[in-house]
Amino acid sequence: MTARTVKPAFPKTGEDLFLQLRHEVNRTVKALEPTRKRRIKIKAYLFPVLYVVAYFVALIWGKNLAIFYLAYFAMGIFLVLNYLNIVHEAVHGTLFRSNAMNKAYVGFFDLMGANSYIFKIRHVRFHHNYPNIQGWDTDFEQSPLARVFPHGPFSKMHKYQHIYLPFLYPLYLFNWLLVRDFKDFFKKDTIVRKLVTEIPGKEYVKLFFFKAFFFFYMLVLPVLVVTLTFTQVLIGFLIFMFTASIFSLLVLLSPHASIESEFPMPNEKGLLPSTWFVHQLSCTNDVKEDNWFTRFFMGCFNYHIAHHLFPSVNHVYYPEVTKTIKQFAEKNQLPYRTYSLATSLKNHYILLKNNAFHENIFEETM
Repeated sequence: MTARTVKPAFPKTGEDLFLQLRHEVNRTVKALEPTRKRRIKIKAYLFPVLYVVAYFVALIWGKNLAIFYLAYFAMGIFLVLNYLNIVHEAVHGTLFRSNAMNKAYVGFFDLMGANSYIFKIRHVRFHHNYPNIQGWDTDFEQSPLARVFPHGPFSKMHKYQHIYLPFLYPLYLFNWLLVRDFKDFFKKDTIVRKLVTEIPGKEYVKLFFFKAFFFFYMLVLPVLVVTLTFTQVLIGFLIFMFTASIFSLLVLLSPHASIESEFPMPNEKGLLPSTWFVHQLSCTNDVKEDNWFTRFFMGCFNYHIAHHLFPSVNHVYYPEVTKTIKQFAEKNQLPYRTYSLATSLKNHYILLKNNAFHENIFEETM
């Protein structure tokens, strides 16, 4: 394998420390489990229903354009809520005890325009194993327009990325829907294809079928059923996509892509400078906002460190699990960072601005 395809490896020392924390977290979850199981089931049935109901509101009462646009706006919100509370948990196998049920719920992502097969590979095998590692974290390396890694490839356009990227962020899901999934299926040099050399033929069929079905029910069926013009429906679709893009990025940008996060590089042998446990703490931060809305509707996105350390634990346990992590980190002098959402987004902007410049050590020393 080339240097680029050598898997980064973490030092094996210090694993006992994480085992101690895991023992405490398991005890916390076990104590809460009897009262939290019901909440998981309620969400599993509620959020898909909200998405479907909003769509049928658009079809039944959509002749009133205000209602149609409001329904598509709501669908954009519900798409993100379904991702945070349902799809994301099902991918990690924490929604149901049944693997078949989890797999079925992951498939809901296909109905919302994304590809569940490639998403699971990107998220579980790459982002969770190699967060903030250049060439391996699929959540960051999505577009050459952005230079997120301080040591990443530089081009002249990156000088202005902190200016143009905020205006492009509302197009985030357009990239996912129309570009990103297809690149991972058909381009051999993407991050995903480092480890996945062969994709089953049925997955190609599912890719095209569900993309076509998504566009049919979002753009074509309302024209046929509601008798709106295509332009009117297209405006509703744009409202849907812009809403979902902006709402999802408020969640996705805050925990990793920050000036406060570390972006470690493996050495020539592929060895990273810190253990897996410390690595997760050093490149992830929590968000301070915590209330009934973030816990029930937002899937406890603000407790992201708990998710990276314990992805097999459902998010309904994260508030208490995070208390355990924070106390353990303080006791053992480990990094633990939490910021307000506004500060997290500001730190992301500063990262983009700092990475808009490329240091040339040869020019500096000549």
